[in-house]
Amino acid sequence: MNTILTNTARLLGAGLRALLVLTLVTGVIYPLAVTGIAQGLFPGKANGSEIRADGKVVGSSLIGQQGYSLDYFQPRPAHGLGENSVNTQYKLILSGATNLAADNPALVQQVEDAKAAVIKENSVPGHPVKASEIPPDAVTSSGSGLDPDISPQYAALQVHRVAERNGLSVAAVRRLVDAHTEGRTLGFMGEPRVNVLRLNIALRELVARK
Repeated sequence: MNTILTNTARLLGAGLRALLVLTLVTGVIYPLAVTGIAQGLFPGKANGSEIRADGKVVGSSLIGQQGYSLDYFQPRPAHGLGENSVNTQYKLILSGATNLAADNPALVQQVEDAKAAVIKENSVPGHPVKASEIPPDAVTSSGSGLDPDISPQYAALQVHRVAERNGLSVAAVRRLVDAHTEGRTLGFMGEPRVNVLRLNIALRELVARK
């Protein structure tokens, strides 16, 4: 009987020591090590890829924002976004796509409405926008609805409208777009892109200096 109790106590003690060691390693040491490495090597990414303006955080380079006035460059449509209807204490944004098929009448109508809006908003005297000039990202949302970037083609399409509404030259706004156009990752991954938030911050600074 004493032998059984002794063995049980020994096994329980070994199990408890293993639990404490693993908890310390996986719950404390490993997270602290990973956090320290991330903060040391990639502090910007580790902290959410924050974008600052006027000394405060105004967003993330990874999360697109909606609601810009027509004085600024517009992001992609975000038809998949919605608000949480279950937890009403907080207005949580739900990201996602519409999941509509390419031939779904609702999606076709969304694209047609978006195309008409792009033409109307970006056509200025002496520079009408043609339907054939509109790139796909101007009228379709991304899979998450939170794409922070637009194509250089969509940014270029908006240049005349932004220049006119802000009293800037087309050449100055075009240079701004060129300066904020990023190439393919590692030279071959993805497509060239323009971060809308960074571009609009630079635009606001340019307007303030004129």
